Amino acid sequence: MANVTSQTYQFDQDFSIDEIISDAYERLGLVGTSGHQLKTARRSLNILFQEWGNRGLHFWEVGNTNVTLTQGSTTNVDATAQGSGTYTFYRNVSDAPNATPGLGEPPQAITAPENSIYGITDILNVGFRQNYNTTSQSDIALTKVDRSAYSGTANKATVGTPSQFWVQRFIDRVTITIYPLPNATAAAATSKLMVYYVKRIQDVGAFSNATDTPFRFVPCMVSGLSYLLSQKFAPERTQELKLFYEDDLARALSEDGSPSSTYITPKTYYPNI
Repeated sequence: MANVTSQTYQFDQDFSIDEIISDAYERLGLVGTSGHQLKTARRSLNILFQEWGNRGLHFWEVGNTNVTLTQGSTTNVDATAQGSGTYTFYRNVSDAPNATPGLGEPPQAITAPENSIYGITDILNVGFRQNYNTTSQSDIALTKVDRSAYSGTANKATVGTPSQFWVQRFIDRVTITIYPLPNATAAAATSKLMVYYVKRIQDVGAFSNATDTPFRFVPCMVSGLSYLLSQKFAPERTQELKLFYEDDLARALSEDGSPSSTYITPKTYYPNI
């Protein structure tokens, strides 16, 4: 018997939408599905991905980019004005006014300028980098504040080195507003905002497509789709399949973390002497 393995690691890449749907239906005892059954399954898979967005952070959708700063205007602090300190990331290219990064609302709005990144749902961290693209670069972390803290800022036209940022999440875009507004030095060509973001999972496309998910989420993707389809075609099995799905999803989310070392500090005891 030959001891030969495949030497490949691309099952998740080759596991197409139609195969995912077929496997989910087979768990319900349904084979040879077609027409409406395929259409409703693809719709349910899209709904499943939207539901995952409510389950917490998906590390494979975390990325970073840089933003070119626009010098702040001490007279234009409205979010629709040039130099207001507000930068925009759009959901799709079609959502951006004129469909062109850099020509949005506000005028300095951008969609991850160097990379045209779309689908961003939240901003995790922002840093101000000086001496960008040099060996002497220096990063300053900006503090994330909420709406109340930003609205309570007395003079929003203050200029200087940005130290805070506020995020607004709309249906079709996410905006960052920084404070203080960049002065001439902060807006120099050698300075950038370094933005860490999380994106949505891409929509389910053609049946021959793969999905925008890593291999460790394949089991819960199939069991989750089977659970959703059971509500339509086998309601008597819905509760059973929900347990399978939640178990698979819990394992995937646990594995989807970012491992780090654990440091244990012993308790210090000072006796009464």
